[in-house]
Amino acid sequence: MVHRRVIVGLAVMLLTAAANSAEQSEEAERVRLAATVFTEIMGAPDKAIPSAILRRAEAIAVFPGTLKGGFIFGAHRGRGIISVRGADTKEWSAPAFLTLTGGSFGLQVGGQSVDVVLVVMNRRGLEKLLQNEFKIGADAAAVAGPLGRDAEASTDLMLQAEILSYSRTRGLFAGISLKGSSLRADRDANQRFYGQRLETRAIVMDGRMGKPEDADAIAGWRSTLRQSGS
Repeated sequence: MVHRRVIVGLAVMLLTAAANSAEQSEEAERVRLAATVFTEIMGAPDKAIPSAILRRAEAIAVFPGTLKGGFIFGAHRGRGIISVRGADTKEWSAPAFLTLTGGSFGLQVGGQSVDVVLVVMNRRGLEKLLQNEFKIGADAAAVAGPLGRDAEASTDLMLQAEILSYSRTRGLFAGISLKGSSLRADRDANQRFYGQRLETRAIVMDGRMGKPEDADAIAGWRSTLRQSGS
């Protein structure tokens, strides 16, 4: 009986460890996928985010494979990451994990997978986004950004826009609207990846991240941002 209890206990421990490992690797995969998506977008000269935009960006968030679907009513949900450029060092922070959720109403049928990129253009927009819950359209507007790596953004756009939004569609819909969507800190993902249940601000502004689960994934993401010209 004792041996049986020991065997059962060991089995439970192994299953728990395997589950935790799967969860952790999922967060590292999210970081790597975001880097891949951003690299692919920036690799298309006619559709890339302009370098003039990236050089002035305060923060960049990427939500790879955001799912959207609906029949009359629609909804979307995505999981992504965000990094902030240091005000003094100009270096990109380690990524914090976010969720993007929202709904819409209209004559729509189908579903799609969309890669969403948000470029935060000023500190005012960044401070709003770092709230516990940030709603696009209410707290700040996300304006569709210009395309073309070498395109010059208009002065008005550079001065007035708080957040520029970009999307890449691989499904049945032609585009995406983020109005009414909410951004929230994914504290569970932060805890799995960094070992602490941290808010977004603590990671991207204060540099609090403990010992990350996968330092190589962070290094790869930062390198991607630097190589993009941002």
